[in-house]
Amino acid sequence: MSKIFEGLDGEPRCGWCAATPDYMAYHDNEWGFPVDDDQRLFEKICLEGFQSGLSWRTILAKRENFRKAFKKFDFNKVARFTEKDMERLLEDSGIIRHRGKIKATVNNAQRAKEMVKVEGSLAAYFWSYEPNPKTRDVSMVVSTSPESVAISKDLKNRGWKFVGPTTVYALMQAMGLVNDHAEGCVTRAKVIKMRNAFTKPT
Repeated sequence: MSKIFEGLDGEPRCGWCAATPDYMAYHDNEWGFPVDDDQRLFEKICLEGFQSGLSWRTILAKRENFRKAFKKFDFNKVARFTEKDMERLLEDSGIIRHRGKIKATVNNAQRAKEMVKVEGSLAAYFWSYEPNPKTRDVSMVVSTSPESVAISKDLKNRGWKFVGPTTVYALMQAMGLVNDHAEGCVTRAKVIKMRNAFTKPT
């Protein structure tokens, strides 16, 4: 797929969002914009875990169902889910009914609570791995980075599940730790402006 796609409004965008109209809104309003909200960060890493082996289009179409099923991804609430809750979720046709991924989400909620106690917030943890934008070559299309490999290794050591380097890099792209909008994409400049005004959490 070409790196640039021209939408019906005549504006150039990243080529991947040509696949479905759902991608357009996600691309224009969410993908790449910096996020420091712990609940959104937790949601994203969980949904990326569910996406493993599937398309993001599938997950995006079910996102509201996931939010309802997992208490809007409030990890303090999800951490209290029991076996009975997990069995209920396995019967929920509105989400991906994968036992391992459901169990991983509950596990990761418990690990997220632990991380907040140690690091102060999920945002402070993830943003501590932000790469230097000046050293990144945005012309390269990659699925992992040294930072995503390091985060993945550390998360696994902390007991997190379904957090491989590719999953973590997708989180970094979506939550604005890197700006992977293609050169020439209309949203790239908007992301740069927001990143410049963004206060990195500590």
